[in-house]
Amino acid sequence: MHRFAQIWRTSTVRLTGTFILIFCLFAILLLGFITWQSSVQIQRQQATDIDRDVAAFMTILDTQGVRALAFAVQRISRQPGPGVYYLGDVSGQYLLGNVSDIPPDVLIDPGVYSFDYERATPEDGGPQIEFPLGRKDKMGTGVAVVRSVVLDNGMRLVVGRDVVERRGYSAIIVQSFLVGVVGIILFSVVAGGVTARRVLKRIDTIRDTSTKIMQGNLSERVPITKRNDEFDGLATNLNAMLDRIEQLLQGLKEVTDNVAHDLKTPLTRLRNQAEGALRDGSSDEARQLALETTIAESDRLIQTFNALLMIARAEAGAPSGALTDVDVSAVVADVAELYGPVAEDEGILVETAIAEGVHLRANRELIGQAMVNLLENAVKYAKPADGEGQGKIAVSLRRQDGRVVIEVADNGPGIPEADRKRVLERFVRLEKSRSESGSGLGLSLVDAVMRLHGGTFRIEDNAPGVRAVIDLPDA
Repeated sequence: MHRFAQIWRTSTVRLTGTFILIFCLFAILLLGFITWQSSVQIQRQQATDIDRDVAAFMTILDTQGVRALAFAVQRISRQPGPGVYYLGDVSGQYLLGNVSDIPPDVLIDPGVYSFDYERATPEDGGPQIEFPLGRKDKMGTGVAVVRSVVLDNGMRLVVGRDVVERRGYSAIIVQSFLVGVVGIILFSVVAGGVTARRVLKRIDTIRDTSTKIMQGNLSERVPITKRNDEFDGLATNLNAMLDRIEQLLQGLKEVTDNVAHDLKTPLTRLRNQAEGALRDGSSDEARQLALETTIAESDRLIQTFNALLMIARAEAGAPSGALTDVDVSAVVADVAELYGPVAEDEGILVETAIAEGVHLRANRELIGQAMVNLLENAVKYAKPADGEGQGKIAVSLRRQDGRVVIEVADNGPGIPEADRKRVLERFVRLEKSRSESGSGLGLSLVDAVMRLHGGTFRIEDNAPGVRAVIDLPDA
């Protein structure tokens, strides 16, 4: 019972019921109009037939006399059909026809009448009236619409049509309509119930999945069938959203863990430096050094938090108006030129191959910061692994197959293939990088910026060294 009530409350059943009601009302009005029009047309046709018969009889009387009229009435009254014919004498007594008795008022006053009548039987000297629908409520009775005429010689002529046939047609139409309406209602109720049940089943599946997710099982996904209908489309979008939410939550957990782990050491150093400077007997030089160390550690912490904020900003998506037409060629060239002297001081050669006039719809600040991070990493690690030879950095920008490709390559020790995706995660630093300053957020920021711009970022082997590749859509 509860299930039935639940189905009854669904929008599908309510809409189905509404459509059934509208259809039934429209069908009733339409069928009523058809029935009325049919009845009117039949009445008009009967009135026309009656007038035609009367005119024919009057013509026979005028041209051939009473005997010919009597013969014509006798002959036509014996033919099967709905025709009603009566010929009486001056006093109205029955002479000929297929009707044995006519109401007196019809015979006295000429005009159009409707009445119940007794049909003449073979025993009465006349045939029965035969009707196509075979309707006989009582033997020898009928309902007639007639026209009464007084002839010039005083005789009474009554010509009409039995309306049982017309009423039979109307009854059949009404019966067919009632059967059709009942059938439509039953079929619609069954169809609405089945449809609502299927809809509820799919919705219950989505609800059960969301309940499990709210209980903490973030790996649950909405099942997708092979129907490829709107529910599968909704399930696909929901699953994509759940995947993204799971990734963000997992990333948040990792960031929290990494922040707690990686920031604990510099904060501990800050505390120890401050505590050492406050000890009795500390010299002014020691206190000055402690303050300078504290400032340097604070700057590194600020840089780390700034990087985290920039990554969060990039992953959140660019606000309206943040993307403008940017000369990417100029941005890459400026950053390469900025880091040229720094690389020279380290004994590293910087080579550039930058195509001119490349414009993209982008955020200039974020693109510039991504290039800064790549150049900083390249300067740190662009030294041959054996320590011999000169370090080299190659910066290039080109259009390729409808894409804009930016590469920063070095000839350093490189990154193992197994670690090339892992280094894009936040706070990930390989063992050989532990001796270098940094927070492990540089490549994560580059990856987030590229995803914001609809592009990709990947690490490839430069044999030797690393090739950092930025791939952006040329639009």
